[in-house]
Amino acid sequence: MDKLLVDTNVVLDLLGKRIEFCHEAQELFTLSDHGKIQLCVSSLTIANTHYILTRQLKIADARKILRQFKVLVEVLPLHDKILELSLDSNFRDFEDAIQYYSALEGKSDMIITRNKKGFKFARIPVLTAREYLSLKR
Repeated sequence: MDKLLVDTNVVLDLLGKRIEFCHEAQELFTLSDHGKIQLCVSSLTIANTHYILTRQLKIADARKILRQFKVLVEVLPLHDKILELSLDSNFRDFEDAIQYYSALEGKSDMIITRNKKGFKFARIPVLTAREYLSLKR
């Protein structure tokens, strides 16, 4: 079974119901719900998603959504080793570095994102949700 780290932008596509990308995110999370893949997110994703959702929703509503979402994924811890690796990395975007090293430390097989160019130094596959789903069909 594939273990995938889902980047924040894909989580926001799903939870924020971003029309252009929501369908692919829904398909991905449905595969997880049916036990065909394992999805994980970094704890940073939960924090960032909460922040963004509270710009659109009441805090209580954002937290309710995240509580429901959390049962679909494994939340990977953010610890000192990940921060050190991220700080010492060649990644331009610090958040991308944290996602990447969270994926490695969490033993993920690949990263699912809409920002593939942010992961050009990755040593594991980086795909969009659309690319991954097309492999599974």
